[in-house]
Amino acid sequence: WGPLRSARAPAPGRAIFVGTTRDFDPVTGDPTGSRRTAALGLARYDVAVPPGHRPGEITYAKPNRAPDPAVDFAVTGRERYAEPAAFRADLSRELAQRGSEAVVFVHGYNTNFAEGLYRLAQLGADFDLPGVLVHYAWPSRAQVTGYAYDRDSALFARDGFQELLDDLWRAGARRILIVSHSMGGALTMETLRQIALSGDSETLSRISGLVLISPDLDVDVFRAQVAREPRLPEPFIIFTSQKDKA
Repeated sequence: WGPLRSARAPAPGRAIFVGTTRDFDPVTGDPTGSRRTAALGLARYDVAVPPGHRPGEITYAKPNRAPDPAVDFAVTGRERYAEPAAFRADLSRELAQRGSEAVVFVHGYNTNFAEGLYRLAQLGADFDLPGVLVHYAWPSRAQVTGYAYDRDSALFARDGFQELLDDLWRAGARRILIVSHSMGGALTMETLRQIALSGDSETLSRISGLVLISPDLDVDVFRAQVAREPRLPEPFIIFTSQKDKA
């Protein structure tokens, strides 16, 4: 998918706040790599969706060509936060404008940073999602052969996700909807179990709904995770596809 590239758009893109346990690239300043870092990185990206966008599709700029906002998804602005306080301040202002609800997307296996970011922008546009969009980018290797690395990364990324959820309610999110895909579903359930075991009822009380899309999660493991939950978020929705043989 290549690195993120900026472009001027007819209108400013929608803000997507990012928490990531990917290491930031020293050259581009973006969390584009697959290296793991224990420190939660925080950023904001403004992403423009082309006006002729078809639901379900993401159009990328061709190699060696700048994005054309008329036909391509494009970053129109970006900021990396050195301190969590600055991240929470900007997030708080956005929440105040959008009704104090945050929609958090957790990507799945074999996904690089740009693909996860644009996927959330696509979901936001297609479903006209309310509230503030937030992306948790855990360090997937973004390779078909990287399944074992990704599974370990999903476990590694639990603390970072818990920290991000904590930042959201401290910034003023009264409701947090989590949407997770594939291996991101396993990461989400493990994190919720971890939060429950830590006794953090404040964070759990803010989670207003959970959507698992084709979760890469063993049924017995799921039952063990749920057994530790004092209360499951409502609504709790699981999407599967008949085309998904797994």
